[in-house]
Amino acid sequence: MSNKIKNILRKFVIVALSLVVAGTNSGYSADTEAKLGDTSSIVDFEHNLDDYVPAKDHYNFYFTYKIVHPWWDAVALGMEDAQKKYLEKGITITYEYMAPNAASYEDQTKRLLQAQKGNYDVIGVDVADEAKISPVLDEMVASGSKVMTFSSSDAAPGCKRIAYVGNTHNYQDGADLTEALCKKLDYKGKVGILVGSHGAPCHEDRAKGAKDTIAKYKNMEIVAVEYDMDSIDKAYELAKQMLKDNPDIAGIVCCNMSNPVGTARAVTELGSNTVIVGMDHDKEALHYLKDGVIYCLGVQDCYSIGFDTLQVAVKIADGNKPGVLFPDKTDENTTIIYQEDATPMLEILYGDVSQ
Repeated sequence: MSNKIKNILRKFVIVALSLVVAGTNSGYSADTEAKLGDTSSIVDFEHNLDDYVPAKDHYNFYFTYKIVHPWWDAVALGMEDAQKKYLEKGITITYEYMAPNAASYEDQTKRLLQAQKGNYDVIGVDVADEAKISPVLDEMVASGSKVMTFSSSDAAPGCKRIAYVGNTHNYQDGADLTEALCKKLDYKGKVGILVGSHGAPCHEDRAKGAKDTIAKYKNMEIVAVEYDMDSIDKAYELAKQMLKDNPDIAGIVCCNMSNPVGTARAVTELGSNTVIVGMDHDKEALHYLKDGVIYCLGVQDCYSIGFDTLQVAVKIADGNKPGVLFPDKTDENTTIIYQEDATPMLEILYGDVSQ
């Protein structure tokens, strides 16, 4: 990751969720129109290590995730910060942080099994396919490997992985975004959904939250559900086809960081008034938010995910189980932002002051 990207993302993780923005912190407020400044939960990005005293002075970890993407670069910054703070205490942490260029449970399985042969204290994974990867993790744990999940996607319920750090409320994120869309549309109209990767728990859960929300309203209808495999280009093509097949489509729900961009490109090209809601902090998406092409975006707390993942990994490496030292699932925040928040977000995250 380049120094320029690191500097940009460092700005992001320090301030993104401390902005006074219109939205909801999933897991904290069910009111999608609440103001962050009115809630009692403000995320503090000045992270410090907790009081746990590691048993060793050196740890070696392996982390793999769904796909090479800027979203996971932000997670990496949290890890780097925790790594630095451990080093200040005389504890050296080394780790691999690897992913494929295209999401694939086959590729992830190969990476995990290869890592199992290495000298790693803990192996962490952002699950690419819940049904396919969870049994692999069970076998790894049964053979003695210390395995955790992290980032945006946990394993299936009942999986023997030791702990999870990340977004535990993807279903609610999808429901919150879709509720905002439904209100914007006055609870009527046709809706499309772009999911992301087949089997990825975060994408599937958000899509289910969207479907269940739309099902509550008798004058709303889902006319298309497509998988773009985390590709902006594929999302663009799929969204364009949705719009051509359904010229009167009122809204599109986007369940990952790539598909709001592809969808906004399609809507702009075709001159559609279709309302878009989606996930995360892509620069192009923020510009579309500023211009009113995208209605709202759910921004996840990537930095805290990375920082907390490293802390939990150290405790797992020392033989600890979920309980007093760390929970089975460490929850992180999502905040929904709107058009008025786009300009300050662009300035703070990317130094972009264009009007």
